[in-house]
Amino acid sequence: MASPPATPGSATEAHLLLVEDDEVIRNTVRMLLERYGFTVSAAADGMSGLEMFRERRPDLLLLDVMLPELDGIGLCRRIRELSLAPILMMSARGDALDVVSGLEAGADDYVVKPVESAVLVARIRSLLRRASFTPAHSRAGANGAGSGAGGGDTTMMTFGDLTIDTRGMEVHRAGQPLALTPTELRMLLEFAASPGVVLERRTLLSRVWDHAWHGDTRVVDLHVQRLRAKIGAERIETVRGFGYKLRR
Repeated sequence: MASPPATPGSATEAHLLLVEDDEVIRNTVRMLLERYGFTVSAAADGMSGLEMFRERRPDLLLLDVMLPELDGIGLCRRIRELSLAPILMMSARGDALDVVSGLEAGADDYVVKPVESAVLVARIRSLLRRASFTPAHSRAGANGAGSGAGGGDTTMMTFGDLTIDTRGMEVHRAGQPLALTPTELRMLLEFAASPGVVLERRTLLSRVWDHAWHGDTRVVDLHVQRLRAKIGAERIETVRGFGYKLRR
């Protein structure tokens, strides 16, 4: 873990849960995040992390992949059964299997250790912004997306049996509510704002994850896969060599 900058930046009241079995890394990351104004709870194994999550309901979780008793992937799955709170996975190797497994289990993003302190904090802040994301009402009807409800109400968007309420931040399919993570919801809103328009992976990384593109787009592909499973695989079309688009 790189040394933190001299000026951490503005404080925040967000409560984070860090689950990391390496005591040195755990203490270093906790002190770093506390310098940036976060409240941090820390656990050394997966089962302790799960118990701590149930007791304290943090705003965001940082989970190491390799944990004793219950590994990070299993813990991520257990958390997703209870909550849609943002989850950032930390992998020591950046192994493709670790990354894919973490994202498939429900993680929103991942970093590879050792990670620069500025990068870690930026990823955390991005996830917290995403979790509290509220789009501008005017954007909901951009490009004629969907059909308005209630006399042209652009806060309601419909695509077949899929309904998106951008004011209430709710999505229904065939009248049934869908449980979307903040990342999945933000991705769907990006697609819905421009139906029929191809969005490149690096565009989605920039708009949804606030990432500069570095060539790795697995996080986008896995989230598209998860979103398809919830709203219907046929709704998001792959345009090979370019990206994805929401069918009109």
